[in-house]
Amino acid sequence: MTKQPPIVVSEQDLERLEKLVASLSSTPVPGLEELEDELSRADVVPSSAIPPNVVTMNSTVRFREVDSDREFQLTLVYPRDQGVDGSTISILAPVGSALLGLSEGETIEWPKPGGGSLHVRIEEVIYQPERAGDLHR
Repeated sequence: MTKQPPIVVSEQDLERLEKLVASLSSTPVPGLEELEDELSRADVVPSSAIPPNVVTMNSTVRFREVDSDREFQLTLVYPRDQGVDGSTISILAPVGSALLGLSEGETIEWPKPGGGSLHVRIEEVIYQPERAGDLHR
């Protein structure tokens, strides 16, 4: 088994995500167990102590596919905020929960539709609510 990198989650994100988990726990929801696993291993800190290069809820992140060098960006969102234009990723998607708490420079495996995976590096946290002082998001 591959050792997972340490992750940091803000108290505010933890509180909101625990409420989400509680609201969905009565029915089987894909991705819920993975999110719970991520939250259970997180180092939880006050929002003011989140490093500016860490992916938090509502962060917009620029990624690079390691093999092809192709770049793309996505915003990590709550399920209710997921758009259809492909610019967002839900925290309940396996990759969404895996992104939470990671830092710039870290690499993850990203499942491809139809099988296989991509190696994707977090290049930049373009926008982070905590860094911007947008704690109401």
